[in-house]
Amino acid sequence: MSNSQADTNESTYSAFTVHRAAGHIGAEIAGLRISGDLQQHIIDDIEQVLLKHKVVFFRGQDHLDDTIHQAFGQRFGNTEPHPTVPSRQGTRLFELDASKGGGRADSWHTDVTFKAHYPKICILRAVTVPEFGGDTVWANTARAYDKLPAELKALAEQLWAVHSNDYDYAKDRQELDKTRIEHHKNVFISELYEAEHPVVHVHPVTGERALLLGHFIKSLTHFSTTESARLFELLQNRVTRLDNTVRWQWRQHDVAMWDNRATQHYAVNDYGNQPRVVRRVTVQGGPATSIDGRSSRTRTSPHDVPDESVKAVTGVNDEQQQVETV
Repeated sequence: MSNSQADTNESTYSAFTVHRAAGHIGAEIAGLRISGDLQQHIIDDIEQVLLKHKVVFFRGQDHLDDTIHQAFGQRFGNTEPHPTVPSRQGTRLFELDASKGGGRADSWHTDVTFKAHYPKICILRAVTVPEFGGDTVWANTARAYDKLPAELKALAEQLWAVHSNDYDYAKDRQELDKTRIEHHKNVFISELYEAEHPVVHVHPVTGERALLLGHFIKSLTHFSTTESARLFELLQNRVTRLDNTVRWQWRQHDVAMWDNRATQHYAVNDYGNQPRVVRRVTVQGGPATSIDGRSSRTRTSPHDVPDESVKAVTGVNDEQQQVETV
């Protein structure tokens, strides 16, 4: 348990110390060697810090390999592979390798929201770090909601959005090469997923309300493509305000762990052709829940029949469900 005040820069737990990394999101956990063998009270303390700060960082975890990394993630729930990108052999790890076309996540997003049951926690390990550049930025989506004017909150709370892995990949990206485009087409969207989520959801543990947005959104239900784009931009800009973010400068063997239900993130693509490899353990989550108690719905999945009750949420027929990308 913490023995210091919430507003101080440092908190001390039984097995580690916490240093805040920014004013409204992010903290570094120091003095801890992470593994799957940690005592349960330490795991509980890590989760408590994570829920408070949304993303936590561990420096110098040079003992980690794929097995220990996965074992640590398993302490927070069942882990799962990426739904379309093949895992490293013998693992459930999602690897982002900048040299292979799919390793530059340079657009704001919450992970895998194209599925109705999307991850609750993600744990990213730096395997190869460029000499310069390649930072990652996280944003606090709960604070973004909290800072909305009352009138905008009231609107956002009524909105639902369609998320898909077949999103507008080129949107807002200034640099695209053939390898990246081919990887997106042939690997990332090799199977199509679509899900419908509330734009404002209630965190299942903290009870906080947070905005659920990011680049996987194709459209907002009941709005035209143009209206969807404008409303999306209005709310998304609230998420990514600089005072709502933390930027992490990676070192070799660093680990970042984030609450995927309360954050978005962006990998800065400013390192040219330098090698950059990171590997992610993904902890299974559940559907988002709107403030009136409705849950996320599957619209399209290669493995499941879409939920027929989605029409009760969307209020549209099959022809009207053909939406364009925001």
